[in-house]
Amino acid sequence: MSRAIVAALPTWVERCVRSRLPHAVPPDVMVATELAAEAARRQVGAEVEALLAQDIDEQRTTPLSLLRGAVRYPTEVLRSAGVPPRRRQGFDVERFPDDEYELTPANLADVDPELAELGLVWGAAKAWTHKARHQPRGPS
Repeated sequence: MSRAIVAALPTWVERCVRSRLPHAVPPDVMVATELAAEAARRQVGAEVEALLAQDIDEQRTTPLSLLRGAVRYPTEVLRSAGVPPRRRQGFDVERFPDDEYELTPANLADVDPELAELGLVWGAAKAWTHKARHQPRGPS
């Protein structure tokens, strides 16, 4: 799963930037996007790999939470390009205060549709392992 997430990150960053620009991406913004995409792949990818390498009892977050933190990469590009932030309110502002362009993925499929099934399998496997380890045993 970590390889698929790492591979999806650069395309997602680029898609985020393109989705918020009113016109074609200027060359300087494209260069900044490519740099941001590579930084996200390296940094967030390493965080995801480290998380998934841990025993499930040591995992204190989820791959989706780490991907939500990756919003900072396209946000920096858009802010530097002078793109005005979107008007947000309520839950989005409270839950994701730094996501001024409404880029936070709601689920893994928002990053890449290929990640949806992998996320379900990972979650089910983690839940099954946790239950097997921690379910109280009945009387013998």
